[in-house]
Amino acid sequence: MKLSPKMLLAAITLPLVVTACASNGDDVKPITAQDLQHHNWELVSIDGEDIMLEGRQNPPRLEIGEKMTANGNAGCNNFFGQAELKDNQFRIEKMGMTMKMCVGDIMDIEQAFGQTLSDWSDMTLTQDSMVLKNDVHTLTFKLNDWKN
Repeated sequence: MKLSPKMLLAAITLPLVVTACASNGDDVKPITAQDLQHHNWELVSIDGEDIMLEGRQNPPRLEIGEKMTANGNAGCNNFFGQAELKDNQFRIEKMGMTMKMCVGDIMDIEQAFGQTLSDWSDMTLTQDSMVLKNDVHTLTFKLNDWKN
């Protein structure tokens, strides 16, 4: 069977067009250390529910510094550690935390915050928000960089 030039061109072009238009769903931009460093993130919700602060409490925050050092406040206690980023997943390895006794709902917030940060969590990053999601919790942060 002999193919005409038009049929031959169509046979070669069609697979290229179909392949070029196909998406495998893996078109997510990889998050880099540079995307996270030198930013301050303020926790706004846990598992889709806005956090409620009592009195003079500051919202929990996470700051990623030079060489992916992490520190912040979980609501009552301060924390620190070495942040890791791998395939759009994030965790703080060997997270250390002060051990102040805290009262009220802030302890529940601290437990969810600490568990999510110390375990590998899927990360989604936009211009002004960050979401960390694992099998237990989803933490949503807003960008709140320090201002002079």
